[in-house]
Amino acid sequence: MGNQTETKTNEIDHRKIAVECFNAVWDLLDKHERTPEEIDRMIHMAHTSRYHWEQVGAPVNLSRGEWQISRVYSVLKRSEPALFHAKRNLEICQEYNIEDFDLAFAYEALARAYKVSGDENLVNTYRELAISSAEKISKEADKKYFLQDLSTI
Repeated sequence: MGNQTETKTNEIDHRKIAVECFNAVWDLLDKHERTPEEIDRMIHMAHTSRYHWEQVGAPVNLSRGEWQISRVYSVLKRSEPALFHAKRNLEICQEYNIEDFDLAFAYEALARAYKVSGDENLVNTYRELAISSAEKISKEADKKYFLQDLSTI
């Protein structure tokens, strides 16, 4: 009985940490300027969130974690890790048939990461895939939010 309670507590702890870190990264991404310490914290929290979702989350949580890590590195103009995590995000979407909002954002992450790397051909390829995927987003508010975000590339 103790082991079951411990497992449940661990699941709650993993979920809590994953959510807190994910949200804290958003707060830092929204800042126009970050200190070196905030940059370090943003990177570490994005990876931490992804790790904790791996312990308790569904594939969609892993996809969103990879997306967020890619966004962090794109914002920081670090193309290699941005591309790595954007590609991993798309792989998860494809492996688990994740579509809608998340698939569109997987293509957006790749377009954004390729923009950082300077490869305009692949930016355009993935932007087009993102726009095509946006047509399949079921909620109009999500589609509008997505297209607005995509336009910032």
